Amino acid sequence: MKTVLTIMTAFALSTTALAEVTECILFDRSYGETVPGSTREVGLWWASSGWKVAQDRPMPSRRGKAMALAMAQNETEAAQLVVRPVKDLSGFTAVSSSLAGPGSASIPADCVEILRVRYVNIQRKTDISSALAPWPDPLPPFKGPITLAANINQPLWVRIHVPKDTAAGEYTGHIELNANGYNARVPLRVRVYGFALPDRMTCETAFGFDAGAVYQYQGLANPEDRPFVLDKYWASMAAHHISPYNPAPNAGLQVQWTALAPEDAAHLPEPDRTLLMNNPLTPVFDWAPWDAELQRVFDQFHFHGMRLGLPGMGNAAIQGFKPGTPEHSLAFTAYCRAMQEHLREKGWLNGAYVYWFDEPTTQDYPYVMESFLRLKKAAPDLRRMLTEQVEPELVGGPNLWCPLTWFYKHEKTLERRAAGDHFWWYVCTVPKQPYCGLFIDHPATDLRVWLWQTWKYDIEGILIWQSNLWTTRCAYPDEPQNPYEDPMSWEHGGTVKKGEKRPWGNGDGRFMYPPESCGNANPPAPVLEGPVDSIRWEMLRDGIEDYEYMAILKRLITDRRTVLPPAHLKKYEALLTVPESITKDLKTYTKDPAPIEKRRDELARAIEQLQSKGA
Repeated sequence: MKTVLTIMTAFALSTTALAEVTECILFDRSYGETVPGSTREVGLWWASSGWKVAQDRPMPSRRGKAMALAMAQNETEAAQLVVRPVKDLSGFTAVSSSLAGPGSASIPADCVEILRVRYVNIQRKTDISSALAPWPDPLPPFKGPITLAANINQPLWVRIHVPKDTAAGEYTGHIELNANGYNARVPLRVRVYGFALPDRMTCETAFGFDAGAVYQYQGLANPEDRPFVLDKYWASMAAHHISPYNPAPNAGLQVQWTALAPEDAAHLPEPDRTLLMNNPLTPVFDWAPWDAELQRVFDQFHFHGMRLGLPGMGNAAIQGFKPGTPEHSLAFTAYCRAMQEHLREKGWLNGAYVYWFDEPTTQDYPYVMESFLRLKKAAPDLRRMLTEQVEPELVGGPNLWCPLTWFYKHEKTLERRAAGDHFWWYVCTVPKQPYCGLFIDHPATDLRVWLWQTWKYDIEGILIWQSNLWTTRCAYPDEPQNPYEDPMSWEHGGTVKKGEKRPWGNGDGRFMYPPESCGNANPPAPVLEGPVDSIRWEMLRDGIEDYEYMAILKRLITDRRTVLPPAHLKKYEALLTVPESITKDLKTYTKDPAPIEKRRDELARAIEQLQSKGA
C-alpha cells in the first residue's frame, strides 16, 4: 500500500504529559464494574471487550453483580475480567465452569476460553491521539500458573463461543480464580438470543497473509509441519470471519502450454487456427490438487473466495509473446476463459477476484485500463478489483472498486453502483486520527465501528493488505523484528534504505502475533502452535458479526414486508440505519462501546420478534 503523507504524521510534541493523560483513550476511567469476590487485597472488576485497560487504571467505583454477555447462537463474544492484587500473587490460575441454562440446557466449559491480555510498550506514537505507554493487544493462551504483579491490572480475556444448537435463554456460571493462599469465584451470565449466525458471513473480507513469515518465525524447516501449522492460522482467521487472499498457498495451480490439436482447431477461423496449431498457446490445467485444497478450506474454514493470478496482465509476456501480438491475445483469452468457466462450474466464481494492480497513480490509469479492458473482453464475469476510488478515467475498467476509506466519495459510489459496479474499501497505514484505523494505540472501538461505517455506506467488503507483518528487512536487515518488543510497523521498499526506520503505525498489517516462544524468530525447535490473537482481531470479528445482525434483519424485513403492519415495518426499518451515537461520519464515531452494544441488542431483539410467530 502506498504511504500517504498527512499532517497527522508531522506534529510537534508540544503537549504536556498531563494533557496527554487526560486526552488519550487509554486513560479513560468512566467504565467498568467491580464484581462479587473483589476485596481490598485482590481487586476484581470487569469491562466490555471494547475498552483497552491501562495497567495503572484505578478500580471502578460502580458495583456489578456479574460479568454479563449476550450473543446469538454460533457467535463468539468476549469480556474482560481484571485482577489487581495489592501484593504479588503467585500461582495464579483461572478456569471457567460450564454455564447452566433453561431446562437441562448448558454451555460446556470448553466453550469458554480464558486468554491473558499482554501489553506492548508503545515507544513511538502512531499519531497525536496516542500515548507513550504500555498498550494491551496480544492475547496469548493462559497456559498455566502465573504471578500477578502488585498494583498492576491484569485483564483476562474471557471468550465464549455459543454452539449453533444452544437453546435461547439465560445461562449462568462462574470463573474460578486460584492462587497461593487465594480463591474467588466471579459470576458469569450469558444471554443467548434465539437465532443463529451463519458459518459464512455476508460481509466479504480479503486479507493478506505471509505464510513464509510463519515458517521462518516458528522454525518450520520440515515441509510436513507447514500444513499442520498453517491450518491453525486458518482456524484463527475462520473464527474471526476473515478470508485470506490465497487460501491454498501450498497447492499451486499447475498449467502447461501446448499447441492445439488439429481436430480441436478445425472450428476456429483463420488466422486463429494457424496460430494455435503452430504455437504453444493453449493452457492445459491440472485442476485436481488446487480444487481439492480449495474445497477443503472452503468447507472447513468457510472462506469467501480468493485472489486470482492471471498471466499476461500489464506488460507480462505469455510464452515469450508480448502484449499486443495476436499470439498473446489468443493465449490470454484462452487462459482467462478457462479460469472463468472452471470457477463457474465449481460454484466459486462469485468469490474470486482479480487484484492485479495496487493503488495506481493518475499516470498509471491508461496502463491499468488497457489490461482491465482486455480482461473484461476475455472473461467478463471475473471480478476486476482495483484499490482506488472512482475516477472518470477508470470507469468501465474495474467493476469491484476498493478505495481507501479516506478517499471514499459516496456520490460517485452511488453512480457506479447504479451501473452495476460493487464496492469494498480498506484501511492501512492511513488514515490516522481522527478516522477509524487499525492501530494498537487507537481506541478499541475503531475496527468495530469501521464495520458499522461499512454498513452505513452500503459497502460489501473490507480489505487489509497484511495480517501478520512481523518484520521488515529495511528496518531489521540483520535479524527479524520481535513484534512483542517493537510494536511499530516499519515501511519497506521504495526509497527506504537498509537499516532505515520509517514508521507506518503501531500494529499496521499485524493482527496475529507469532507464538510467544518464537517472537524473536529463533526457536530452539519447531513451534507447532497457532497464532496469538489480538484485541484488534477480536474487534474485527465483532464488527463483522454486527454487520451480520443488520444483514439478517434486512433479509427478514424483505421476506415479511407484505405481512407486517406499516408501523411495525417502519420500526424495524429504522434499525437498519446506523445511529449517530455510533458513527456520524468517517471522522465522528464513538470511542465508548456502549452505544454499539445497545444497538446490537435492539437488532437482536427485532430479529427474534420477526422470527417468532405472529410478528
